Amino acid sequence: MTTVPIAPDLHTVLRRLKLSGMLDTLPERFTLARQQKMPHPDFLLLVLSDEATRRDSLAATLRAQRARLDPTMQLEAWDSSAEVRFDRELLNELASLRFLEAHAHVAIVGPVGVGKTFLAHALGHTACRRGYSVLALRADRMLKTLTHARLDNSHEVELRKLLAADLLLIDDFGLDVMSPTESRDAYEIFTERHRAGSIIVTSNRGPDEWLATFADPLRAQSAIDRFTSNAYDLVIDGDSYRQRLKPGKTTGQRRPTKAA
Repeated sequence: MTTVPIAPDLHTVLRRLKLSGMLDTLPERFTLARQQKMPHPDFLLLVLSDEATRRDSLAATLRAQRARLDPTMQLEAWDSSAEVRFDRELLNELASLRFLEAHAHVAIVGPVGVGKTFLAHALGHTACRRGYSVLALRADRMLKTLTHARLDNSHEVELRKLLAADLLLIDDFGLDVMSPTESRDAYEIFTERHRAGSIIVTSNRGPDEWLATFADPLRAQSAIDRFTSNAYDLVIDGDSYRQRLKPGKTTGQRRPTKAA
């Protein structure tokens, strides 16, 4: 199919209007419009819709980059043949993002390597596509950043970043016992975001085991009670999903059966 070239003057005008992204698809759209004898209003809607879609996709990509989400961890990339067990109806409900609209939370709990981080980041990508702001951090790094921020008086600034995102994703929470300072920061995050913004927490331990990781039992009980009273629990079990992400693995490739 021969495409219709773009006139130099049109090329210049599109660049001046910051619509140069349309240049990639416009020749094909010209050809399609000519073949189908498309009315001018329909053609205008088509090319502007292309540009709107392109800008939405670019904005979602930029939000995901700022959120520090792994670009490979998206729902459409999940290997459904993986031998892991979880409530798939619940995952579908979470993917609708109604929990985010309601400022509810999510706890993704399970043993090492079953795909907790993958699913958490995948929900983060879905939120970015819907226009929400997301921030994904590993728990230990988040708490260390806040601790160090106290030394240069930037603690309030760093804390506001965590509270401002529509969705805060905290990975690997509850692995280590927290210092008194870290405990206060964790308490602040959980209580300030209670019914004001959503949190997704991934952990190898259930929320009932998080109590022992806080230095202050009262703060621990208060923070965890707020979280669990407004949280969905996605429990994952099964074989390691992480092995499927190794270089050379193909989607749906099963691990070899162990000899008896």
